[in-house]
Amino acid sequence: MVSKKMTVKNEQGMHMRPASLLSQMAAGFDSSVKINFNGNAYDCKSVMFLMSACIKCGSEIELQCEGADEEDALAQISQFIEDGMGD
Repeated sequence: MVSKKMTVKNEQGMHMRPASLLSQMAAGFDSSVKINFNGNAYDCKSVMFLMSACIKCGSEIELQCEGADEEDALAQISQFIEDGMGD
């Protein structure tokens, strides 16, 4: 398992568009991909779970990946989040 803590920079937080893009990206990996936020773990392969997290700009999150391609998943998805999630 690998993980990385980061701050959400997207001004609108995790709204529908970035949640959709993130879940599509996560679905491309065999590893499990989760975001830990406010004491809960959210499956990144589910748009609904991501939306239910209510992650806003400035939120501190931890991206956690576990599986065969965990390093690639962590690198690509963390870069996506740090770059503003497509917005």
